Amino acid sequence: MTRYDILTAIPTAFHRDGSLDLEGSRAIFRYVAGSGNEGAFVLGTTGEFPAVDVEEFTALVDAALAELAGRMRVVVHVGRPSAFEAVRLVGIARSRGATEFAALTPYYLRASDDAVVEYFRQVSDAVGDGRLYVYIYPARSGNPVSPDLLVRLAQLPNVVGAKVSELSLDELAAYRAVVPDGFELYTGADRDLIAAVEAGAQGVVSGVSSVTPKPFRALADAGRAGDPAAITAAQAAVDEVVSWIGGDMARMKEGYRVLGVADAHCRMALDEPDAAARAAVARVVGAHA
Repeated sequence: MTRYDILTAIPTAFHRDGSLDLEGSRAIFRYVAGSGNEGAFVLGTTGEFPAVDVEEFTALVDAALAELAGRMRVVVHVGRPSAFEAVRLVGIARSRGATEFAALTPYYLRASDDAVVEYFRQVSDAVGDGRLYVYIYPARSGNPVSPDLLVRLAQLPNVVGAKVSELSLDELAAYRAVVPDGFELYTGADRDLIAAVEAGAQGVVSGVSSVTPKPFRALADAGRAGDPAAITAAQAAVDEVVSWIGGDMARMKEGYRVLGVADAHCRMALDEPDAAARAAVARVVGAHA
């Protein structure tokens, strides 16, 4: 059966002074838990993972599992520049009950294909009987993953799929052409659920769906039903919310303020939305949340 899965990339809540807002993060987790989406992707790019320390990581994994587990899949991102650090985070998350993981490729320094394979070998070993997704984001990591390299990674024991960000649908299709049939692919392009599934993906990892899940659910349902008119209508709604919120975590958090979920802020150096952007976010959230 063709899948149209939506894994919600969940932002992390911080106070205005940059300190972790754990209760705000819990409130966001609870909101996402009611979305009906298939899963959650926590502590990834949308979760501002480079700015989260180990103690905070542990507290956020505890909170995510407490609020989300049993209602949807929880994929914990553990990617770090070194296998040593990633393996440490896997151990922490496993000790709290996590069973699904994602790891960004090594980043900042350029890594050879052999070095990338060794990194994922160590992370895969640490995952044990869990499931691991390769997170491919060369625009941020500086390390591309060719189809040949992904084939090598797919042969590791616990690697079950890949999350692909800022690559074209043609590049996604090239991955699909070479990996095993059961290997899962997810695009990080919020609006491309239907197109990505047509290219061979299982679904999308979407940050915008953390704020406005309804149009994404409608699009997934229309895709499963094979209803062209419903797909067109739902796609228009998804396109609207993505055009105004997009991959902007500050705008996502403005959406939570509009919804009364949490007064969340960003820790990383991101611009706060101006008055016009706040008005646009309020409009689309009011129309589609």
